[in-house]
Amino acid sequence: MTLTRSKSLPATENGESDREKLQSGRSVAGILYKWTNYGKGWRSRWFLLRDGILSYSKIRRPENVNMLCPSDDVRLIGDISTDRLSRMKSCSGRGRRKHHKTIGIVHLKVSSYRESKSDHRKFYIFTATKTLHLRTDSRSDRAAWLQALASTRGIVPIQAVSGDFSFVSPKDLSISTERLKKRLLEEGINESLVNECEQIVDAEFTEVQEQIKLLHEERTKLLDALRQLEMANLEVEASGIDGKVYQLTNHKYSSFRRGKYNECSTSASSDDKQDFEDISEEDEASFHDTKESFGESGGDSVQTHFKRRTKLPDPAEKERGVSLWSMIKDNVGKDLTRVCLPVYFNEPISSLQKCFEDLEYSYLLDQAYECGKSGNSLLRALNVAAFAVSGYASTEGRHCKPFNPLLGETYEADFPEKGIRFFSEKVCHHPTVIACHCEGKGWKFWGDTNLRSKFWGRSIQLEPVGILTLEFDDGEIFQWSKVTTTIYNILLGKLYCDHHGTMQIRGNRQYSCTLKFKEQSILDRNPHQVNGFVEDVTGKKAATVFGKWNDSLYYVAGEGLNKASASLLWKATKPPPNVTRYNLTSFAITLNELTPGLEEKLPPTDSRLRPDQRHLENGEYEKANEEKQRLERRQRMSRQIQESGWKPRWFESQGESQGYKYTNDYWKARDARSWDDCPNIFGEFTEEMADCA
Repeated sequence: MTLTRSKSLPATENGESDREKLQSGRSVAGILYKWTNYGKGWRSRWFLLRDGILSYSKIRRPENVNMLCPSDDVRLIGDISTDRLSRMKSCSGRGRRKHHKTIGIVHLKVSSYRESKSDHRKFYIFTATKTLHLRTDSRSDRAAWLQALASTRGIVPIQAVSGDFSFVSPKDLSISTERLKKRLLEEGINESLVNECEQIVDAEFTEVQEQIKLLHEERTKLLDALRQLEMANLEVEASGIDGKVYQLTNHKYSSFRRGKYNECSTSASSDDKQDFEDISEEDEASFHDTKESFGESGGDSVQTHFKRRTKLPDPAEKERGVSLWSMIKDNVGKDLTRVCLPVYFNEPISSLQKCFEDLEYSYLLDQAYECGKSGNSLLRALNVAAFAVSGYASTEGRHCKPFNPLLGETYEADFPEKGIRFFSEKVCHHPTVIACHCEGKGWKFWGDTNLRSKFWGRSIQLEPVGILTLEFDDGEIFQWSKVTTTIYNILLGKLYCDHHGTMQIRGNRQYSCTLKFKEQSILDRNPHQVNGFVEDVTGKKAATVFGKWNDSLYYVAGEGLNKASASLLWKATKPPPNVTRYNLTSFAITLNELTPGLEEKLPPTDSRLRPDQRHLENGEYEKANEEKQRLERRQRMSRQIQESGWKPRWFESQGESQGYKYTNDYWKARDARSWDDCPNIFGEFTEEMADCA
């Protein structure tokens, strides 16, 4: 066994660099510290980089690093003492080398990695299913590992997957029974019996041909995918790579979960304020392939004549932190919607706009409409299920509270590039009820929601009350209610939210769906799980659904569950490049934007015109707090206004059990700029306004 210590990758005396040695098959190994979970923290692991694959094993004691074969040619990274080297050599010489089980592997060809900006010892490796958080002992060790990882780009040659592989096609296979037939006849076997045997052989051969055909098709698909991966590698190399993000490959089967690049939180801003993943030491199965390609855009053909923004305005002031506990310690067990909090705990969107975030992946409903129109009712139901789950993806890492709308406050969203128009209004103050209505390509979506919230000391529980309805133009209807949301670690620890409960999606025709949002436990290493099934009117299971509400959803048709053949239904979009402490998605960043020419078209009740929310978005925190306190004084009079006979402008109450119905008048009034009966609810409140209401 040849062992070499190194902290960098210089050329050797004969001019051969370590990069060249890596490409010729040489391995790199050493001890790295891997983040496991909040219970165990950082744990040392033995890492081995060989032939483009990074594997790691547990170490019982730091000295117990004798995990290499005597024939291995390995370069060691890190300050491994002479004593440890001698232990390795002496143990291998006496034949007492202990074999350690590999507990994880990473295929670097389909991964990426990045160095930490705040800690010169840390770096991250991103795969399609998880993130490895790794730490070295020194800056030089990290540099050596990063350079070793970069060298793996050339380990697997293009010819390995793009060459001309020889594989016998099923149509080229043939068999002759003439010799067998002749031999049997020579033995005096009856000719009819010989012909029967010949038919049996032909039938068996035909079955073998079909099996080979299936194997040939699977192999062809695999090679096509690998060729695409290699072409993606070539494109990345040709376009150049950012020195801070080392992208080993960029292909359509590899994407990373929203939240892994979130470098800010509600309390601080640093590179490492991102979600640590509590990963099991044994790699869980991953499912990336799909037999049904739906696309992310939903085939939108209409484009806006302006470009929507990609970041919030730069803050005008430096924000000062506020203790959440000091604000709500006297409100344990109370409804938090009635607790007045400073603007520091808000995000610059209202609950009306938050409702529209559920439509971020509206292309799923476009696909559902097309599937039903073509006769595929099952795929329609599956797309509806994916849409119901997708609305929770934007909550990952969102720790701030949306603004509570004033009574009569409204919000419109006209997104021609998505083919949808959305409208919402706060129709009741106590209890707080928000009604919404959206029109899409062949479908309508509406509902009203009453959110009950309770604070229990260490957590906040949000219980949605109300029914969401989706109706397609052909008359098929699906209805469901949202599950419970709980925000944990209000006082101590890492703040996070979880969604849990059972969601029943009821259809009025052939299919319905049941989804179970698993509640996360303290020791859960695989959070955010969603599992369920689609069944027909007879109760027969037609498909199984599984995934994570913050990442993706897959399905398997039929009663069985073969995850290896799972197809992708929905994948969450990547986080925006310009993150803020609010952790808004790219879609959410656009919701409060006043696009060119929009302000003069809006009614005076639109959330975009709310002054405290606009000041917060601009980073004018003192003004935002002053306006919020002023508007909350007006809000406290809303109950009196409501009891005096106030009615919502754009929705009609259908009774306590029936909710609210959209009047279909808003967009007509907008076209006519007819806002005479819409009061300026964000202005100074007067008794005359109460009388008019």
